[in-house]
Amino acid sequence: MPKGTQRRLAAIISADVVGYSRLMGIDEVGTLAALRDHRAELIDALIAGHGGRIVKTMGDGLLLEFPSVVVAVECAVAIQTGMIKRNEGIADARLICFRLGIHLGDVIVEGDDIFGDGVNIAARIEALGEPGGVTISDDAYRQVRDRIDLEWRDGASHDVKNIARPVQIWHWGAVDPAAAPANAVPQPVQDKPSIVVLPFNNMSGDPEQEYFSDGITEDIITDLSKISQLFVIARNSAFVYKDKTFNVPDVCRELGVKFALEGSIRKAANRVRITAQLIDGSSGGHLWAERYDRDLTDIFKVQDDVTQQIVGALKVTLSESEKSLIADGGAKDVASHDYFLKGRALMFGIKRDREMFDGATESFRRSIELDPDYGAPRAGLGMAYLLDHQNRWSDTPERSLDQAESFVSEAIAKDGKDPFAHYVAAMVAMFKKDYERWADAADRALALNPNYAPALNVRGVVYIYTGAPAKAIPFIEEAMRLDPAFQGQYMHFLGTAHFVAGDHAAAAALFRQRISVNPTTDLSRAFLASALGHLNDADEARRIWRELKDINPGYDARAHMDRLPFKDPGDAAPFIDGWRKAGLVE
Repeated sequence: MPKGTQRRLAAIISADVVGYSRLMGIDEVGTLAALRDHRAELIDALIAGHGGRIVKTMGDGLLLEFPSVVVAVECAVAIQTGMIKRNEGIADARLICFRLGIHLGDVIVEGDDIFGDGVNIAARIEALGEPGGVTISDDAYRQVRDRIDLEWRDGASHDVKNIARPVQIWHWGAVDPAAAPANAVPQPVQDKPSIVVLPFNNMSGDPEQEYFSDGITEDIITDLSKISQLFVIARNSAFVYKDKTFNVPDVCRELGVKFALEGSIRKAANRVRITAQLIDGSSGGHLWAERYDRDLTDIFKVQDDVTQQIVGALKVTLSESEKSLIADGGAKDVASHDYFLKGRALMFGIKRDREMFDGATESFRRSIELDPDYGAPRAGLGMAYLLDHQNRWSDTPERSLDQAESFVSEAIAKDGKDPFAHYVAAMVAMFKKDYERWADAADRALALNPNYAPALNVRGVVYIYTGAPAKAIPFIEEAMRLDPAFQGQYMHFLGTAHFVAGDHAAAAALFRQRISVNPTTDLSRAFLASALGHLNDADEARRIWRELKDINPGYDARAHMDRLPFKDPGDAAPFIDGWRKAGLVE
């Protein structure tokens, strides 16, 4: 054993936050602040008071060491009990819930750090744990079962990654798992094969190549999404886990899928190395793995092979039309596709400004120069100009909606099989109040990609504004299932559908949820105030209205309603009626 290294028996706690990546996706600053407060006001003091120490922190995770498994369990129970009190009154979407795993075992000590099977087993046990509870190994259970008066439930024996023998576990729950907070309850696993494609790691050593690894990930998501027998998590929810430390079975539980694809990409000059692993979300075991060392010109063949391997491993039968859709990806020229990936990465990145707009449109135009028959960059230009119509970045934003329509029409003429192009066409038609094209384009996007969450939402929205709100609800709910980390984006529309359908109580509940995940929204507050007016709760409606005015002092309810694309202006009247009942407008 190296000098300075020793072994000892220790009680190890592995802890992490349930749904951490989703919470960070909703509100990174607020989540980090809440975690800091929980530690400062509860957790760190309990650890010190029980004689433990924090070995290290890992994002949302903690590794703790205690001299006794009895005090480790007592500390864990105190943390979970204390968190119940701290979470009182907090909206489910923002509630922080821990999963704790404990093992008593041999560890290797180097300085202040610890390693070895004792640490690994604690981490595996934590991953098998329940939100808000404590899960312990059989070795720990034998030490505490007669010393601490707690009710333990047999969690069965599990084969875990990199551990030779099965691990028997035991559960204690601070709350009934069925009553755990909403962000901790796993999504329901779908009946058909379901998968999340996690962002491939950029192994190039060059952050400037990030767009490439992200782009290949998105292309694989798109190809798999075209298969009707698969349930494929949307790009938005998959990319919540980008650059985060995560456990694949946890991710699968959070998203309600059975499988995950993860991998890495290393691009250097004209060569690319891609590794990919298909993982069973219940066990963490590999169903298929491959490494590709190819010329960059073979990138489309690699993407196609990865898709085909997944289809084979999941025993999915493709229709002839699906085979054609996957085989014909649209891109023919690698350099042109590379510029398209750059433009797409800029357009859907964090920045929303003139610099982004100029960079994205320049990349799309360069892509078209290299391959004039490539439709996707034209669809990209259509979306960029649609965003400019909304945000007014360019020098002539008044022309942008017409430019968006022109570009997306060209895109569809070049490649009528691109679901993104039809989605952009639907969005353009929405702003132009062209209801027939709006519906037709959304239907075409979904025929080409039945897992396309934004297209499902926009199809639902056209029903809202054309007088058939009940038909909108299943479309928007399916979008939320496919894109669970970004349900807040769709929740407002679902609330609007219920409102227009006359179910003001359901609408109010949804608008409240929307506000809980987006506290600065003025629109959902306006609609909530109207719903409350219909529910004869004028006092609460006025309170919500005051919040709205604090956020947006210049909000004009009637002007806002005039901008909404109702085909029949009479469908907007109930919103004004609700405000009038609450005494908010004349």
